Amino acid sequence: MTARLDRRVGRPHPAWALPGILFFGLFAVVPMVLAGYLSFTDWNGLTAPRLTGLDNWSRLLTDPQMGKAAGLTALLLVASWGFQTPVALLLGVWAAGRQKNRALLSAVFFVPLLLSSTAVALLFHSVLDPNFGVVKQFGPWLGLENQNILGSSTGAFLAVVFVGGWQFIPFHTLIYQGGARQIPQVLYQAAEVDGAGRVRQFFSITLPQLRHTVTTSTVLMVVGTLTYFETVLILTKGGPGTDTTILPYLMYRTGFQSYDLGYASAIATFLVLAATGLSLLLVRFTGFGAMRSTREGM
Repeated sequence: MTARLDRRVGRPHPAWALPGILFFGLFAVVPMVLAGYLSFTDWNGLTAPRLTGLDNWSRLLTDPQMGKAAGLTALLLVASWGFQTPVALLLGVWAAGRQKNRALLSAVFFVPLLLSSTAVALLFHSVLDPNFGVVKQFGPWLGLENQNILGSSTGAFLAVVFVGGWQFIPFHTLIYQGGARQIPQVLYQAAEVDGAGRVRQFFSITLPQLRHTVTTSTVLMVVGTLTYFETVLILTKGGPGTDTTILPYLMYRTGFQSYDLGYASAIATFLVLAATGLSLLLVRFTGFGAMRSTREGM
């Protein structure tokens, strides 16, 4: 009787997964397959696609705009990781504790996560406006000689990095908070007995225990950066010049401004392959795929 009940409750019918599989197939797999097909065609969005073989893919290797956009995308990925990971890690470890007013402050920190990327980009575009924005009023007090931040190559790029971090650091903070709460407290108690301070405990216990959490966060950050579009579109429009034209924005500009949808599909397919490849490399070389429980033996 008990075994029969366990089988009924513990093994849901495979049909329950069917809606999710259909949804994923319709809105993820099918568009990717169509984009892959269109990457071998010449198509302007109006006439019928015309097969051109590997022309679009060979163009990817020689297009200087593609090379610059790929370099900027890689630089954005590194800069975003270097900015978001330390801040999110420290906030996540802090939020996992029992400090006074921790819950209230954590709720405040997570507010940007509730906003859409479009709203955030519009907000910071107004703040950084050189004529009417906050930077115009307080720029001299902050020592900013060039108040047109979005008009300079370095300023525009750093603005994209900062705005992306401001919005998505709370998301990665949640990941680190959950990971930090799974660390056995007995490790910290033993460290205190041995005379280890908070800094030593962080580097000797917290960081090693969160190594797989860092991998998870990094994979999500890689995928997110390779699909980063709305902020660049609204905040800088790829400028000044093409100094913030990353691959997703180049794909948009090629497909919906130049109406070269075949080449845009090749860029989109390249982004999918790059995101998948980088994610698999991270999982492979960090040992995430073969990880074992950090609580084993406790």
